[in-house]
This record gives sequence, C-alpha cells and structure tokens, in this order.
Amino acid sequence: MVRFLAQETASGVLLLVATAAALIWANLPGELGETYHHFWETHFKLEIGSWKILDKPLEAIVNDALMVLFFFVVGLEIKTELAVGELAEPRVAALPAIAALGGMVVPAALYVMVTAPGGEGVNGWGVPMATDIAFAVGVLALIGPRIPQRLKLFLLTLAIVDDIGAILVIAVFYTANIAFDWLALALGLLLLIVMLRQFRVWYIPVYVIVGIVIWYATFKSGVHATIAGVVLGLLAPATPLLGERMFESVEDMLSGDSADHSQVRNASWEMKESVAITTRLIGLISPWTSFIIIPVFALANAGIVLTGESLTNLWSSSVTLGIIAGLVVGKPLGVTVFTWAAVRFGVASLPPGLNMRHVLGGGAVAGIGFTVALFISRLAFVTPEGGVSELLDEAIIGVLAASVLASLLGWMILRKAPLSSGENSSEVQSSGADLPVQQNT
Repeated sequence: MVRFLAQETASGVLLLVATAAALIWANLPGELGETYHHFWETHFKLEIGSWKILDKPLEAIVNDALMVLFFFVVGLEIKTELAVGELAEPRVAALPAIAALGGMVVPAALYVMVTAPGGEGVNGWGVPMATDIAFAVGVLALIGPRIPQRLKLFLLTLAIVDDIGAILVIAVFYTANIAFDWLALALGLLLLIVMLRQFRVWYIPVYVIVGIVIWYATFKSGVHATIAGVVLGLLAPATPLLGERMFESVEDMLSGDSADHSQVRNASWEMKESVAITTRLIGLISPWTSFIIIPVFALANAGIVLTGESLTNLWSSSVTLGIIAGLVVGKPLGVTVFTWAAVRFGVASLPPGLNMRHVLGGGAVAGIGFTVALFISRLAFVTPEGGVSELLDEAIIGVLAASVLASLLGWMILRKAPLSSGENSSEVQSSGADLPVQQNT
C-alpha cells in the first residue's frame, strides 16, 4: 500500500509537470509555439518492401500504441481484483462499485443536459465519466494523516470499476467503422492465447509476439487498439502456476554441500512461478507506464493555445461547461447519492472509519478526470473525415479546469473531516498490502 501511494503520488507530480510543459511549449511566442504541433504531427513510418505497416503522426503513436501498455496494465489490475482482490468479494466490492456507477451515470447525464439544447458536442458525454487515480492520490497525500486509509482503498476500488466503465464506453460508443476481416483475425488470435493457456504454454515471448499481432489487427479493424491491451490483460493468469509455495521447499531443493546449475535454475523457476503472472507483469510494466508513458501522453495531448479569446469563451462553451459540471458537480453528487442509497437500503454498509463527508470528499477528488478524460476527448471530438474537431480544444480546457476545481473542492471538504476513532491504519495497510499497483484513470 505504501509503495503504491509513493508511486502514484510521484506519477501525479510528473503528470503535472508534463501538462505544464505542454501548455508552456504550445504557448511560446511565434514559431517556437508552432513547433509543438509540428513535432507531434511528424509522421512515423514503418514499411517492409511495398507493405506499409504504419504511417501515423507521433501523437497517434502515443495514443494508439504506447497507451496500449497503460490499458494492458489496467486489464491486469482488473483481472487481479476480480480474482483475488477487493472485487472478488461481492459484499466488499458492492459499495465502491455502486458509488462508481453513480460517478459515471450522473456526470454523463449532467453533460448531456448542458450540451443537448444546442446539440453541439453532445458526443463527448463519456469525457466526464473518468477518474485519474494518480492525481486523486496526490490530493489525498497533500491533505495528510486526516485521510483514513479505508477512504484510499474505497477510492482505489472505485477507480478500478471506473476503469471498467471507461473501457466499455470506448469499445461500444467510440469505435469507428469496423473492418471485420481484421477483427476476425484479432479474435482468432485471442482464442489462440486461450488455447495456449489450456495447453500450459508459459513461454512469455510467444505471448508477446501474438499480443503484438493482436494489437495490430485490432488497430486495423477500427476498434480502438487500446481495447486489445485490456483484453490481453484480462486473459493473464491471476493465480500462481504452482500455487502458494513455502520458502522452506526451495531451501530443501538447494540443501546440501553444493547445488548444481540445474538445481539453481529449477529453484529460480519455481520461486518465480509461485507469484501470479499478473502480479509480476504489473510490477514490471507499471513503473514504465506511470513514469514515462502517461507523462508523454500528457505532453502530447495537453498542449493547447490559450488566448484571451479562448479563455473568455470558456464560459460560453457548452462542451467546456458540460465537462466542468460533470466532473466537479456530477462526480461527488453521483458517488455520494448512490453510496447513501446503497447504505440506506441495506445493499452495502459503510466501512468502519468512514462517514458520508469522507465519501463526499472522495467523490470530489474522483472528479479529477485528466488522463482518461483527455483520451476519450480525442475519440469523441473527431470530424466525419477523421480529423480533429474544433471542439477538442474546448474539451481539453474543460478537463484541465475541472481537474483543478475538483482538486480544490476535494481538499476543502476533506481537510476538516474528522478522523474517526474506528480507523486502524496498520490494519488497513496490512489488508491492502497485496493490492495491485493501480494506474492513472
């Protein structure tokens, strides 16, 4: 738990730095500012003979390729939680899952209410559904010891369910025209992975090669390529191949005056396979996604030109206002009302150490959408020809403004929240020690 908080807090700081750098770079005077868009519009080409494999701008490479690793880790985390984590216990998972549902439905409804009268930009209803856990944890860290550990666990589980909702929204509602031949290839290869698992093939490079082809087939099919990352993460085993293994058994294997190379190799393999593949992959990949890929994504997507006119039009843009209303008002409202209803009608119970003020503050902090909100904005605001809509800048301004306002609102609510006597930090930290390293969403 402590390692997770440290990683997510540091990741949140890097996100903030990358966002500031993108805004400063894009708003440099004259030709210097233009280099921002010129750089990210530089095309990356990959060809083998006459076969053009890839020809996309750097911005698209970040969003469609690098972000696949981010969503792969999200899939790994969801699989772990469903198999052995908080979501494996229905009674424990019920409250944050219901809260997450409220935190998705109410913001989307508010956004539609704000934008629907004119109809322009209504396709962005999925933007205010997102929660960025890195920034959220950073805000909680700033408030300090007054935050119960159970609130952090509540928010983590809520964010995982929120991830599931965002993935479904991207897959169902923000998918372009589908090329069924490529989609059939991707599905066939996914079936191959299932068969390889059934035949107990554990050689990781095989899965890496097949996974790359699945990503490419999904990319060519018209379904957003990040969905391939999520599905591959969900297919990874969440329980150890050899089950729980006591260290004494490894010591027995190596007992004696000397151990030969074969014994050492077998012991190393058995120790490795006593840890679930999902856990190993999360530990291996999540530092790269948290400290490199997500900051690069922010650098590539947050750079918009801020002029006096654009800031003046902030309060007249239904897209901007809809996102702000959804994230700043809809998130805490949805999380709190759905939580209260679940407790009131006996569907779930409030964890010891939490009260409704904590839930309201946690809901406000969950309104920091940022990473996935920017990601969905890029999918929602495109022209029929596949270009970028002029509404995208309004959406980005809305996401940035809402994230700042949600941070302030959460801080104001939680900084005076009483620390309940039922809170037991050491107990909660112990119970959360095996939680996966949750990504930014």
